[in-house]
Amino acid sequence: MDDIPETGLHLEIDAPEPLRAELAALAGLRELGRLSAVFDLTRRGAGVRVTGNVSARVGQTCVVTLEPVESDIDEPVDLRFAPRAGAPAAAKSETVAAHTSDEDPPDPLFGGKLDLGAIATEFLLLGIDPYPRHPDAVFTPPADNEKAEGSTAFAALAKLKQKGSQVD
Repeated sequence: MDDIPETGLHLEIDAPEPLRAELAALAGLRELGRLSAVFDLTRRGAGVRVTGNVSARVGQTCVVTLEPVESDIDEPVDLRFAPRAGAPAAAKSETVAAHTSDEDPPDPLFGGKLDLGAIATEFLLLGIDPYPRHPDAVFTPPADNEKAEGSTAFAALAKLKQKGSQVD
């Protein structure tokens, strides 16, 4: 926090390939071709405001066709951080203020430091499509041959019952 000048701080981060490979494995991606973040940090009293965006190029597998799917992620970032309240009374007043305000309370700032890599990772994970689909993918349910052949579970039970009565 002390490294942030009064005029603010602009940072651009590009993740190296070994880190992208680790993050791809963590997120269940085929690949993570690019991950970058642009952050603007400004002081807000004892706290910090972080704005910017996280962008990435991710490779996934289509949930319908199982073909490779490439997509771009562009997640806006707007976070506030403030030092943790030390006294229980201060924490109680912050809790009350948080519930009466329309704004979310600031995230805690531990030891006056921010982990911008963790912020970039969090917003990357939030931006990943959990069910990626190839643009041309069309889901067609399998043909329902069981019903056409009369081999539903109830039909199978009826056949067993008939066989049992024929054996006697």
